[in-house]
Amino acid sequence: MKDEIEAVATFVAVAELLSFRRAADRLGVTRSAVSQTIQKLEAQLGVALFHRTTRSVRLTEAGAQLFETAAPGLADLRAALKSVGEMGGRPRGPLRLAVSSIAESFLDGAVLGGFLKSHPDIDLDVLVTDAEFDIVAEGFDAGVRLGEVIEADMIAAPVSSDQRQLIVASPDYLAGHGPPAHPRELVAHHCIGWRPSPDVAPYRWEFTIDGRDVPVAVEPRVTTNDMAVMVRLACAGVGITCGMEETFRPHLARGELQVVLEEFCPPFPGFFLYYPSRRTMTGALRALVDHLKRNPRLRTPRAG
Repeated sequence: MKDEIEAVATFVAVAELLSFRRAADRLGVTRSAVSQTIQKLEAQLGVALFHRTTRSVRLTEAGAQLFETAAPGLADLRAALKSVGEMGGRPRGPLRLAVSSIAESFLDGAVLGGFLKSHPDIDLDVLVTDAEFDIVAEGFDAGVRLGEVIEADMIAAPVSSDQRQLIVASPDYLAGHGPPAHPRELVAHHCIGWRPSPDVAPYRWEFTIDGRDVPVAVEPRVTTNDMAVMVRLACAGVGITCGMEETFRPHLARGELQVVLEEFCPPFPGFFLYYPSRRTMTGALRALVDHLKRNPRLRTPRAG
C-alpha cells in the first residue's frame, strides 16, 4: 500500500508540473527515480499515462482521467493524516494561504500577528495575489477573496464587514477638472486603472445604476497592477481612481482624497476565508478559523 501511495504521489507531481525534473525537485528524489516509478505504474495499469518527447510531457487520456481522481484524493489523504497526527497536541506545522491584495483588514499585522502569537508552532506562508486559481491544486490550505468570486463548492467564512468600492480623486484634481456627476462622465476624465498582469484588459469599474449592476470600461491614462501606486498618483492629482474603501480610508480622513459618485457605490458582502469542503481540515487551519471568529477587528463597521 505504501508503494502504491508513493507511486500516485509521484504521478500527481509530474501531472501538475508536466516535468519529470521539476517533479523530482519537489519530491526530493532523482529524475531517474521519478521515471522508474512512472514506468512501473504504467506497467501495473497496462496503459501509458504520459506522452513524452525530448521537449515536452503531457497527459494521455488515461492519465488525465487518473489525475482528475487521484489529485483531490491524495490531497484529502495528506490532510487526514496531518489532522490525525495533530490530535492530542496543539496545532503545528505550515499553513499556506492565498490572499487578495485588497483584503486590508485580514492582512492587518495585528490580526495575523495575534494568531501567530497564540500558536507558536504554526508557520504561516502567505501569498498575496489577485490571480484566480485552484488553491487545492496549487497546495494552499485556504484563500481569502471577495465572496462574489468564490466557487460554490467551497466552505466560506466571513472575515470582514461589508465592503464598498469607491471612486476617489484629490481635491486639486477635482478643482481643476470638476467632479463627475454620473459614471458615464468618467470617459472625459483622467483615470488611474488596475489590471493584474500585462496580458489582461484593465479592470472595468462597477456601479449600481437604477438598481442594476453596470460595469463601465473607463479609458485609463495610467494602468498598473499595484494599488499603492494608484493611491499615490491619485493623491498627487494625476486623476480619478477606483478601489476599496478600506484602502482609501486614511487618505480620506486626512483630506488627501475625496469621494465622487458615492450614490452609485452601495455596499456589498466583503471578504471570506474559503477552503475546500471535501478536505479534512488541518489543526492549523481550524485554529485560524477559530481565531478569526473571535477577532472583532475583522468586523469593524464601515465609516459613514
